[in-house]
Amino acid sequence: MIDPGKIGFDFDGVVADTMEAFIRLADEDYLIKVSPLEITDFMVEECLDIDQEIVDEIFSRLVRDPLGVGLKPMSGAIAVLEELAGEAPLTFITARPDVKPVAEWLDCYLTSKTFAGIRLIATGDHDGKGDHIREMGLTHFVDDRAVTGNLLAREEGITPIIYDQPWNLGQHSLDSVDNWQTIKKMCAVVID
Repeated sequence: MIDPGKIGFDFDGVVADTMEAFIRLADEDYLIKVSPLEITDFMVEECLDIDQEIVDEIFSRLVRDPLGVGLKPMSGAIAVLEELAGEAPLTFITARPDVKPVAEWLDCYLTSKTFAGIRLIATGDHDGKGDHIREMGLTHFVDDRAVTGNLLAREEGITPIIYDQPWNLGQHSLDSVDNWQTIKKMCAVVID
């Protein structure tokens, strides 16, 4: 069992359903149809036939204004996060460059009591999470990027858990989860 105070979470692709938002924005605003199964690489421009400028524009909107573009939580994420917050403060470490839009999004979805206790770090770098994970005293970290998980696996005292997404399947041999109920079961909280 994982101590709820010792586990941290990436934001995009773990807490927030960034894939759904990307696909929806591509369709609604650019008339480009994308299937989730087509996103087989973390760098979507490597696997989708979409102009780089459009990819950059969509991700820029997601980063700058996640609430404005309708970024939604992953199914079950908020309920499980609220339960975990009853045991220990939540820790989020994102590769996004700016903490403010993520904080505003979390403030919108979490209860005010839970939000008041969160720890949130924006590294601006996918590969720079290890030092922050150690500084926060975490032993486990849930991320959707296989490269990040593989890097963390080399660091002493950190156990990465990969949140299954089409872009990370078959790219690691790490522990993985495919939903938030599994995360709940891994943590030392009272299971209903």
